[in-house]
Amino acid sequence: MKLNRNFNILLTGQSLANIGDVLYIVSIIYIIFELTGSATAAAFVPFTITSSMFISNSLTPLLMQRFNLKWLLVFSQMGKTIVLVGLAFFISQLTIANFYGLFILISLVALLDGCANPVTQSLIPNYVKGEQLLKANGITETVTQLIQTAMWFVGSSLLIWLSANELVWLTAGLFVVSTLLLTFLEPVEFTLSTSQGNWQQITQGWQTVSNSPVLKRIVWMDVLETIAGTVWIAAILYVFVSDALLADEKWWGFINGTFFLGLIGGSLFCLRFSDWIEQKLSQFIFFGAISSSLVTILFGLTSLPMLALFFSFLVGISGQLKNIPQQTVVQTSVPKAQLPTVFTTLGAIYTGTFGIASLFMGILADAFGIRGVFILSGILLSIVSLVAYKGRVLLWRTV
Repeated sequence: MKLNRNFNILLTGQSLANIGDVLYIVSIIYIIFELTGSATAAAFVPFTITSSMFISNSLTPLLMQRFNLKWLLVFSQMGKTIVLVGLAFFISQLTIANFYGLFILISLVALLDGCANPVTQSLIPNYVKGEQLLKANGITETVTQLIQTAMWFVGSSLLIWLSANELVWLTAGLFVVSTLLLTFLEPVEFTLSTSQGNWQQITQGWQTVSNSPVLKRIVWMDVLETIAGTVWIAAILYVFVSDALLADEKWWGFINGTFFLGLIGGSLFCLRFSDWIEQKLSQFIFFGAISSSLVTILFGLTSLPMLALFFSFLVGISGQLKNIPQQTVVQTSVPKAQLPTVFTTLGAIYTGTFGIASLFMGILADAFGIRGVFILSGILLSIVSLVAYKGRVLLWRTV
């Protein structure tokens, strides 16, 4: 696929930001755990991030009337850079008495991130021709998952040579470069009606989703899938490795790694066979959901670490075979002018659901056992596949 200049800049700029995000989270979790010795305090980091991103996703439409999408993305990355510099100075004075201030800064970074993500998703259809959209989504997902796979290992390794504070400074440097790159994007205007009040602007995306049969179906699928996906958060997976597999900590890292490798494999498959998948979007969405269900249940039942690695890899592949075609359906289900508010709405639903469900799934794991939550996850994914199958006539490109 021959990529255009704007897509290249967007992908490179956001990739640098994604690298920075992983390094920043690694350093923060390390700092909090080293300072407090509490795994609960460290686990509260992702909850803080998702809660703040929910608020940001909900309020982003108010900013869209004042800035075109390019500059909104640039300003959000610039804001994250400034907060990260402040975070680096704060860490140098950090004590047990003031460590709660870290969560305020983490929340500020997540608020800005919650604005950047839906804007990025909305820019891709504006920079890429319609017939290349699924390929573009495949490339974006492949690069993102490669970064996720590599940088968790790299970030942990860097802590051998660098202090956590120096890692935050490195992250700030990556965001400076990312921000400068994004300024070279062509502007994309998105203007909400000035006759609308603030509440109407906030709810516009919700109204678009509620009035679209295909988006309503995708929302139901995403809510169920998000709840199911919380079994893969680090805390629950660690308990599974320890209690169900009776394996040591290294298998925790191996299973995480193979899961991300599966995501990459699924992305590359979608990229290689994009023309074929374009003609069968609904079938791949259904197949990805039902195969994710079956493999997740098998993962939850196994007691062999090597089999768990294999099933983890298959879960990653199956998820991408559903999610990339589904992303293409969303991007083509409404006019481009409505995409920013649609993506802020979907982002708010995702982050809100994930934040609550991750805590809920942890409670269920304690109450019913770690294998039980993986079986529950598989059952939820089977319901997703049923919703996809019943709505198969809707899950196609429409523009």
